[in-house]
Amino acid sequence: MSMRRLFWFLLLIAPGALQAQDITGVWKGHFMSSTLKARSMSNDSSRFPSLDDRYRFEVQIAQQGKGLKGVTYSYLSSIFYAKAAAAGTINPRTGKVLLQEGVVLEVRNEFGITCTMTCFLQYTKSGNDEFLEGSYVSMSLRDSSNCGRGTVFLKKVPVSDFYTEPFVAKREKEIRDSVDRERQLATTKPVTLPPVGRPRAHPSTTRSPTTPKKPATAQTQRPKPNPQNEAPLRTVPMARINVPSASVRTNDSSAGIGRKFPTIVPGVVKDRQNEIVKTLVIHTHEVTLNIYDDGAIDHDTVSVYLDNRQVINHAMLTDRPLTVTLHLDEDNDYHEIVMVADNEGEIPPNTSLMIVKAGDKEYEVRITTTEQKNAVVRFQYAK
Repeated sequence: MSMRRLFWFLLLIAPGALQAQDITGVWKGHFMSSTLKARSMSNDSSRFPSLDDRYRFEVQIAQQGKGLKGVTYSYLSSIFYAKAAAAGTINPRTGKVLLQEGVVLEVRNEFGITCTMTCFLQYTKSGNDEFLEGSYVSMSLRDSSNCGRGTVFLKKVPVSDFYTEPFVAKREKEIRDSVDRERQLATTKPVTLPPVGRPRAHPSTTRSPTTPKKPATAQTQRPKPNPQNEAPLRTVPMARINVPSASVRTNDSSAGIGRKFPTIVPGVVKDRQNEIVKTLVIHTHEVTLNIYDDGAIDHDTVSVYLDNRQVINHAMLTDRPLTVTLHLDEDNDYHEIVMVADNEGEIPPNTSLMIVKAGDKEYEVRITTTEQKNAVVRFQYAK
């Protein structure tokens, strides 16, 4: 093939080389309106978002061929929260995605009007990161009028802020099983059968006119199945560290903080998914936690565990901090704080802000928990 023909051949197959992968999974990000219609609906404009406000946006997608099935979560502090069913299509060659919200499954809305979105997105990948970016238009469910338009940004993430929908989890498992089967076939060595030849006749022996016997064939050995054919759902293992000498001081005994609790690992820690949200390197064995509600005060309550010992028991988050001073065991260099959502408040999920003071250092950790997922903050002691 000449160089010129090779160039045109590569140009023709280039779009296929940019094919989008299966976009099944959880995508998190935001959308931002480019209109002020929401503000104009009320004279009290301070209660409503400005052009700079971003709605949090989570989309869960299950892809089958070119078809998409999903749900969307949209929320903005205590003003707005909605969950909607969604459906759409993807062009595997170009990576263009059309996703349209349908039935609204849950809604809390101070705007007085509920709208559904149609998103026009483009799939891209950079290293191990995958993105969906584009624009949206929206329509009022009340009278089908225009609700405005804006931009959308989503990044694929391993864990939902809410819970993984069953149809998404099922599709993810099918994809993992398919990948495992292909990997197994690729690594299984082909079985080589011994050569089967016709026995040589003695020179003095004349060939009989009868039908010759069929040579015996070797039995084909089948490769043993891979015992790891099915990959488990992704879970984050928690280190089980006993800290018998850890002690706690608090400024709020009425909130159920600072009392001595047994070191039995509770079911909410053992049975829920535990996501590591932050690892902090500290240089002191005394750490102070100040925990606030992150956003609207919507009656979120939490329990907190230090190395499987409960240090906060069913305390409500407000704009006043829950303050706990921890004296860490000096025999261990690693410690874990587990934040457990006792409920998700009036606006799910349960969101909090933890300010960690360790010596002269201060860290901010924003935490999202649900009744299916805990948040883990790890401390690594370094001299």
